[in-house]
Amino acid sequence: MEYEILKPEMKDGIAVVTISRPKALNALNTRFFEEMDDYIANLKNDNSIKVLVITGDGKAFVAGADIAEMVNKNKEEGSAFSRLGQATFRSLEKLSIPVIAAINGFALGGGLELTMACDFRTASTKAKFGQPEVSLGLIPGYAGTQRLSRLVGQGDALYLLMTADMIGADDALRIGLVQKVFEPEVLMEETLKIAKSIVSKGPKAVKLIKQVVRNGLAMDFDKGSELEAQQFGSLFGEGNEGKEGMSAFLEKRKPEWN
Repeated sequence: MEYEILKPEMKDGIAVVTISRPKALNALNTRFFEEMDDYIANLKNDNSIKVLVITGDGKAFVAGADIAEMVNKNKEEGSAFSRLGQATFRSLEKLSIPVIAAINGFALGGGLELTMACDFRTASTKAKFGQPEVSLGLIPGYAGTQRLSRLVGQGDALYLLMTADMIGADDALRIGLVQKVFEPEVLMEETLKIAKSIVSKGPKAVKLIKQVVRNGLAMDFDKGSELEAQQFGSLFGEGNEGKEGMSAFLEKRKPEWN
């Protein structure tokens, strides 16, 4: 598929995809979801990619969904557009590799929902966050009502959803919506350092961390702990990643991951 909106790059096991509709502040439309679905499908088949970083072009990460595309939809079409975005973001969330959102500017509405489908988030000091849908007489449509409360807690989620208040990077960091904040000029440099650090770790262990944490959230504590024990054990023994990592530690050398 030839991309009109996504600008993908790849280097040293790290994929960077830039959302580029700068004149529309990178607003999400049907074409975006089609391209992202195709890109995710390709990533699933590319074992050379260890980490994905998503960012935006210009002064916005993504300033929301494309209102011009939505305004004349009826009830059925509105629900279909919601499900389209939900399915894409769920596919992104279910990628086996870590996904980092590098938030360079406005992350509003569907843009914030996109960041929440990533595994964690870095942000520029100039980034702004919000779910302004109620100002349009709408609610979030891409599972924002579900992910936001799980990330920051019910109180902060309901405050942001009900007031449409826009917050800065420091407040986003305080409530746990983002994990790191950097000056704009070094955002991508610092985010790529994090990505490179992850690439240097045991690749199977990194994938299992994501799998156990995300699946464990849908289980009770005891079942999640048993899942952890099973996957912990899977890394032991000759030919397995844990054996190499522990041997390298004891021998004071860098591990050679398969």
